[in-house]
Amino acid sequence: MPAALPTTPAVDFPASGLRWARLYRDRLRLTDVGIILAIVSVVGLIGFASSTSLKHPQSLAAEYALVAGLVVFAWLLTLAAFHTRDPHIVGVGVTEYKRVVNASALAFGLLAITFLVLQVDVARGYFIAALPIGVLGLLLDRWLWRKWLLHQRLFGHYLARAIVVGKREDVAYVISQIESKSGAAYHVVGVSLEDDDGQGLTVGAQHVPVVSDLEGIAEAAESVSADTVIVAGQPDGGSQFIRTLGWDLEGTAAELVLSSRLTDVAGPRIHFRPVDGLPLIHVEIPSFEGGKHILKRTLDVTLAAVALIVLFPLMLVIGIVIKLDSRGPILFRQERCGRNGRTFQMLKFRSMVQTAEDDLAGLLDKNEGSGVLFKMRNDPRVTRVGRGLRKYSLDELPQIWNALVGDMSIVGPRPPLSSEVQCYEGSVHRRLFIKPGITGLWQISGRSDLSWEESVRLDLYYVENWSLTGDLMIIWRTFKTIITPKGAY
Repeated sequence: MPAALPTTPAVDFPASGLRWARLYRDRLRLTDVGIILAIVSVVGLIGFASSTSLKHPQSLAAEYALVAGLVVFAWLLTLAAFHTRDPHIVGVGVTEYKRVVNASALAFGLLAITFLVLQVDVARGYFIAALPIGVLGLLLDRWLWRKWLLHQRLFGHYLARAIVVGKREDVAYVISQIESKSGAAYHVVGVSLEDDDGQGLTVGAQHVPVVSDLEGIAEAAESVSADTVIVAGQPDGGSQFIRTLGWDLEGTAAELVLSSRLTDVAGPRIHFRPVDGLPLIHVEIPSFEGGKHILKRTLDVTLAAVALIVLFPLMLVIGIVIKLDSRGPILFRQERCGRNGRTFQMLKFRSMVQTAEDDLAGLLDKNEGSGVLFKMRNDPRVTRVGRGLRKYSLDELPQIWNALVGDMSIVGPRPPLSSEVQCYEGSVHRRLFIKPGITGLWQISGRSDLSWEESVRLDLYYVENWSLTGDLMIIWRTFKTIITPKGAY
């Protein structure tokens, strides 16, 4: 009797993939539709009500309705085509926001050409109002859903159940990285170790059980209801092991994820380029000149000029209060190192007594910081007004002038003292490859609570991976940091 021919594994598509992603995607789709319908309808009604061409109101109303329907359809279609609700990008990073903006721009670009060719006059209002308001509404909606998602994950909800496979050291590294990231979408429910000793695996305070050997991973994934199988590092079986594991997972609800130790490299710098079947990972070398830096400088000048105009009354009041509170100048000037080590005079509102620099020597034995930074939570040199200014980072407002004249950037690494730079070793000097910033990753990640090592790691990551979209995200998060001050002293 001839052997039975192999059949394609049957997959229950509604039950496959990440369970949390389907629920989250449905919520995003519902609110996307609601926002677009609301904005397009309001803009259309306002345009119709304000129209002076009411000789044929019924035909005009029909034309507005047709245009509104096309706008809604095209907008939702491009949001879907750009995979703006892809579970691999939602909830983390800036790719989700970029796709929303790009999809919206494409939709309105195509509509603009269509309406221009058809000579549809009523469509102008949609482009003047609907596009910017709609994009802002969609971005705000995504941000609010992201905050909700991160909050849910703190309580163990909306996480993909994962099994991590590989050598003990590699598996432990992946688990530690997942546990240390607040936005990580995985809950590790088990491991499969090449060098299993029967004792399981303990990472920090977490003990993770061994759920199978390397041959029974697919069955284990089904038994523990795992959504994801993560291969850590390079298993002994190499590419053949990964291929076989992929075959074994066919027909299950689990997806296969490969992990590497390519850390501190942002996603946009990583590209997969297969060459004759060999999947090569290309990592772009950081560039410190060119058009992107010109755009960054343009953004700095624009934001700094607007901020100085808007904040001038507040800065004037702060200056008067400082003068009334203690003797000394309103502004504190200190030499800092900028790009390529060039020194400049950084400006701050004075928050310490006039003799603060001279008094520092007597406080060095009370330093609470690590590395070359001096930190003291209850520094006696800080004035009464200065303590409030530091709490809400108001003492740093004069640095907007430094950004306007080109000494600093709005977003960048922390501006170091010359004495700090003299103590730099190895790659730490790379912090000086771009201009220091008024705010940055260090500002939104703990400020003075950060250790020297953490501060350096964040600065080096920013230097090599910054983007304009990332800068805007940091600026946005800076406002929250100022409102809820933590680590400011």
